[in-house]
Amino acid sequence: MKLHKQPRISDGKICKIYVESDTRGANFVMPEPHCHPYCELYYIHRGACRFFIEDGIIDLREGDFLFIPEQVYHYTRYVYGICKKTSVFFRGDELESWAVDVLPGGDYFFAETHVFKAGELHRGHFDSLITSMNSEEKISDGFSEPMLRIFLHRLLLLMVRECAWLDAIPEDIRTTDDQIVKAAQYIRTHYMERITMGDIAAAAGYSGNYLSRKFKKVTGVGVHEYLLHTRLRIAAAELATTADSVADIAYRCGFSDGNYFKDVFKKKYGMSPSAYRG
Repeated sequence: MKLHKQPRISDGKICKIYVESDTRGANFVMPEPHCHPYCELYYIHRGACRFFIEDGIIDLREGDFLFIPEQVYHYTRYVYGICKKTSVFFRGDELESWAVDVLPGGDYFFAETHVFKAGELHRGHFDSLITSMNSEEKISDGFSEPMLRIFLHRLLLLMVRECAWLDAIPEDIRTTDDQIVKAAQYIRTHYMERITMGDIAAAAGYSGNYLSRKFKKVTGVGVHEYLLHTRLRIAAAELATTADSVADIAYRCGFSDGNYFKDVFKKKYGMSPSAYRG
């Protein structure tokens, strides 16, 4: 989805670390996508929301952090009901060099969007720290700015140490749910093998029946449907970029039956593998 680019009216007013916590629901409508000349760290305390960022979509859930770099266009929709969230706005130069050094990628951390997930045992730490930041925001005396700077450093350090870094979420899976991401990643790395529902479920830490139900509920597609989609997408790319035979590509992408591959490929792309290759 291509976002209509619109700067945020309040851009010029945020010249320090700024914390904004509130609760939103389906009746809240952000008028249009926006960007701003500072970083945003977006955290979900409770509930969930759908985040549109640049050309991508991701569903954020309780315990998720989303880091948004400067000048990256985004907006949210609260399609899952009530959501309590916090945004921390800051500029890169608010951080000491030693803190930047421990971030994944160092200085390059600030150039890309990142997703982190806090485990249930650690979410209380983040809630408490954000509560302290909100209190300093309200006090707003001569000590508040350095206190907020200290809290921001603590927040980022805790995030890096205690959260799972989820930048490897498959681009066609719009969720940060740990087990669903693990299942999708397993499929993406083992699609060429004769994998079963049991194999995928074991990688995700679920039983086969439970994973099947949850995967469909969270992603909108079934596990086998996603596996087939992955195999066909990669096969189509190989048809377009290699001179290998259709049979070799089918086998390499996990299809043991060449005729079945041709049937499902034509159903998805509207033409045979040979015609697709042109």
